[in-house]
Amino acid sequence: MLDPLHILSLIFHLLATVIWVGGLLLMTILLLPEIQALIAARKDDNETSTLVRFLDRFRRRFYPLANLSLGVLIVTGIYQMERSPYYDGVLGLNNDWSRAIFVKHLAVLGMVGIGAIMQFSLIPALDRAALLRQRGKDAPELERLRVRERHLIQLNTALGVFVLICTAAASSL
Repeated sequence: MLDPLHILSLIFHLLATVIWVGGLLLMTILLLPEIQALIAARKDDNETSTLVRFLDRFRRRFYPLANLSLGVLIVTGIYQMERSPYYDGVLGLNNDWSRAIFVKHLAVLGMVGIGAIMQFSLIPALDRAALLRQRGKDAPELERLRVRERHLIQLNTALGVFVLICTAAASSL
């Protein structure tokens, strides 16, 4: 029998996944490489500044959506996990499904940790360095911070794809 609440939970879980992991894939595969290529071929600082501002605006719009998605994923994931006949409790690792879900949750925790580092440490440091440069002051750490951001986004994207693989493995059982 169809359970409307379970169907809604699945829909919202999938939408939140698309927003979070899809946004990371968009940044990693399309936006960052293209912006980096444009910056490398820059003609003037004004053009570079425009590209960096675009990336900053994208980031400011994406992170609140990613955070909301995380909340939705937690609520809907707990609901779905509780409904699963394979669920044996929080650390019940008695079957392949439970082990796949456990590994998935470890990867999600890694993604949350990386997101927290970015939002509460790296992004404020990037903003400070960009403001210094905008005011004509020296900001030697700016490029290093941008490289670190790119690496963390790539790592988060890889973890996101791994989460999808774990989900597929659990769903196939």
